[in-house]
Amino acid sequence: MNRKTLVLPTIACVLAPVIAACGGPEGGGGRDTIVVGTTDRFVATKDDPAPFDPATGYDAGVWNVLRQTVQSLLQVPRGGGSPVPEAAESCDFTDTQNESYRCRLRPGLTFADGTPITPDDVKYSIERVIRINAPNGPVALLAGIDTVETQGEREIIFHLRAPDATFPYKLATPVAGIVPRAAYAPKSPRTGFQVDGSGPYTMKPQVENDRVVRVLFTKNPRYKGDLRVRNDRVELDLFPGAEAMGKAFDDKKIDMMTRTMSPEQSRRLLDNPDDDVRLTEMPGLAIRYLGFDTDDPVVRNKAVRQAMAQIVDRGEIADKVYGTTAEPLYSLIPSGITTHTNSFYNKYGEPGTAKAAAILRAAGVHTPVKLTLHYTTDHFGSGTAAEFRTLRQQLNDTGLFDVAVKGTPWSAFRPAQVRGDYAVYGFAWFPDFPDPDNYTAPFLGRNNFLNSPYQSALAQNTLIPQSRRETDRSAAAKTFRRIQDIVAEDVPILPIWQGKQYAASRTGLSGVEWAVNPSAEIRLWELGRDAD
Repeated sequence: MNRKTLVLPTIACVLAPVIAACGGPEGGGGRDTIVVGTTDRFVATKDDPAPFDPATGYDAGVWNVLRQTVQSLLQVPRGGGSPVPEAAESCDFTDTQNESYRCRLRPGLTFADGTPITPDDVKYSIERVIRINAPNGPVALLAGIDTVETQGEREIIFHLRAPDATFPYKLATPVAGIVPRAAYAPKSPRTGFQVDGSGPYTMKPQVENDRVVRVLFTKNPRYKGDLRVRNDRVELDLFPGAEAMGKAFDDKKIDMMTRTMSPEQSRRLLDNPDDDVRLTEMPGLAIRYLGFDTDDPVVRNKAVRQAMAQIVDRGEIADKVYGTTAEPLYSLIPSGITTHTNSFYNKYGEPGTAKAAAILRAAGVHTPVKLTLHYTTDHFGSGTAAEFRTLRQQLNDTGLFDVAVKGTPWSAFRPAQVRGDYAVYGFAWFPDFPDPDNYTAPFLGRNNFLNSPYQSALAQNTLIPQSRRETDRSAAAKTFRRIQDIVAEDVPILPIWQGKQYAASRTGLSGVEWAVNPSAEIRLWELGRDAD
């Protein structure tokens, strides 16, 4: 067996993929359509009838569908770095305060049906998201826009409410995707699963019982942008879990397994590589955490949350449940992101029952504290149930807590979490863009991603706006350290771990190291077939 490691020299260290491979290139038939497996689930429900509308969709899996079909003005290039023009020919701040941003469209840009794209279409798409203002949707990413102005046949100017050096990254996300007016009403989301745009592919979903089971992406012959599309068709097959996806991969029904492989699958391929299988591994920027409804009587007292932070043994969870695929996380901002600091470890140190008991005793909290840890059974990977059993045992073994755990399917879990039905719940964050702002701002202010009642006036009104003035993000390190320390003190969120990203593919499939990245993005246009 051959094992080899490839580190691409053109990208930042955190984004450099490592490939473990054995066997040679695979020949054979069925080479026209590349088939990719995923455990993402897309369901239309009463609470979420429009999962694929850029104005409402705010999920890593949904965005991975939108990225293939809906074009944004900018895109983050392979390997990371600053956003570069995509639908735009050029984009730049026009002032030194980072408050006015001008973009010029590429000439001859059209939607997939041939309809020309104008600056008014960009303005319409952006203002539509703001107007719809979907609860817990991605609209917060555009909250800094004051007005959108068009000039001539190709120019758009964004006037911002305050300086924001991260604004180009926000324009590179699907929330800023350009959509055709004929298919997307101005004041209401587009229901169902069809997506139309000007991206590198058109798409056709196959739906059964209000659930997508596969999506066929076909190369858009009218696409004009910065991306090089290396294939004609990609089929995304959706599986109910990692085991079913793995069986399809073993049976050679799919060419590639991506999010989310189980820890067992990753460990097996790392320790005992299969012939003709390539495992692509890279650092992950997604994080797992416990969220709290800080208005709930059970956890309203900060001391209860601090005691949990003092007890939870992240190392045991990583080792026992996830092995080498995860590492402990002591901050909202993960390692690998500029300004990361281990604020929780600095405050709480090693796990300790005596210190947790002292925290509760000083606050007059009666023990054991009875609570339920809620988690979703089908959205964040197959290890979630074991993770929450371990958390329950850690807390209960202290005698300070009386904890139960309860799992719920995502389609019911997310609405219940938003309503405030859960005092404590498990969640994950897949970054919209790799910047410390995107690990702090979505959690700490009004209209936050979790619909949490917690607010930090200092973070929201002073520190986050201050950090956005810094074009050099490392210059904001002191500000972000203060934000991370606030989170460690107040514990509105308890970070648990961050994981690596893995994709398994058959040899003969090229571009996998670029088709997946640490932010859990999937870029199907990077996939191709090796020459026979």
